[in-house]
Amino acid sequence: MNSPHTIAVLGLGRMGDTIATRLAAEGWDVVGWTRSGRPASGAARTAADPQEAVAQADFVLLALFDGPACRRVLEAVRGSLRTETIVLNTSTIAPAEAAELARQFGASYVHAPVLGSVPAAATGTLQVLAAADRDTFDRARPVLEALGTVRHVDGDAATAASLKLIANSSLAGAVLALRDALRQSDALGLPRAQALDVLELGQLGRLVARKRPFLTAASDATTTTGTGTATATATAATAEFTVGALAKDMALLAGASGAPLRSAAELAELAGPAADPESDIAVAAATVPAVPDDVLAPLRAYVRGHATGDPAHFRDAFLPTAHVEGIRDGAFVSWPLDAYCALFSGGPAPDEPARSRRIDSVDVHGTVATATMTLSHGADTFTDVFLLVRADDGWRIANKAYHRRPAPPHPQVGGRGSEGFAE
Repeated sequence: MNSPHTIAVLGLGRMGDTIATRLAAEGWDVVGWTRSGRPASGAARTAADPQEAVAQADFVLLALFDGPACRRVLEAVRGSLRTETIVLNTSTIAPAEAAELARQFGASYVHAPVLGSVPAAATGTLQVLAAADRDTFDRARPVLEALGTVRHVDGDAATAASLKLIANSSLAGAVLALRDALRQSDALGLPRAQALDVLELGQLGRLVARKRPFLTAASDATTTTGTGTATATATAATAEFTVGALAKDMALLAGASGAPLRSAAELAELAGPAADPESDIAVAAATVPAVPDDVLAPLRAYVRGHATGDPAHFRDAFLPTAHVEGIRDGAFVSWPLDAYCALFSGGPAPDEPARSRRIDSVDVHGTVATATMTLSHGADTFTDVFLLVRADDGWRIANKAYHRRPAPPHPQVGGRGSEGFAE
């Protein structure tokens, strides 16, 4: 780099501090500022306030947690920016927030969220998604190329922000898939190291290889303490990308798209009060507890009711006020519990040995939960959707809705069985 330009890095958290150090190592004159007042490591100078940091800066690089933080900091420094100063925003924020900042700062604003975490920032191997007009982009390119590979986004600031959230959505999916794989591995009694060895060979291989130290440490803590709390605390200082940050990003994506996004709710639970939101995403995936048995108890009672035909099991599973709803013979039905129980004869269906049931998902949100189950009953397959609540005497099913469809063709054993098993 031949230019002596000064870069002000505002926000010296994990990423911001690493970016400042990287830019200084590449020969830029870097001055840093963070709200906590924590000094920058590496070669960056630290300013007492953001106005001081930007006063002589040719570029102002934001590495802040969210949109409100970006807005507050830019409002504070706006009067101190020089006319020719370019604002480079690497923060992950909502598309609407990015569009508003671009509107306020015009051609001086580059929205440049990055793909990659602390190790990639340290080595200059980030993927940078930069939205700006061509002249501003060309001026900013040398700074951004010091951080990694730069892609000029075909679109505006909102487009770049959207693309970053979509990229993080794929990461969230991988983290949750890893969590589910490890949960199932634990349920099967497999050694964690053996499971990780095999997972590293498959589609999650890159994530497992990159996060192996966190995953191994989490496994050790779980074995020792029975929870992930100790590991989450121990690794907070070295976390590369926190579960709290990823949960924030998925909440932004769900809000911006207006489309259902299951990972937003699941990550919010992982970053909730019972967890450490500052733990690395891998720790959260490796130490998440199994669904509590008391939540599963009414679902298991429901399964026993179908397996035996004994309506007493359904009365154990459901609240007395529960309803079962769906389409039967082309018409909507809504059975109260007594009417539903009357459908069962008290004995198993003739083809019960060939039938199967599985719990597909359970999502617990404090005192309520949702669950889905698949029932393969002879010629029919049912998808059951449950709403559960924690009542005075424990968890119970408040309501059930079902969808019935023909099972895929395969050899059948016996007929459809008793009326109650073909809702």
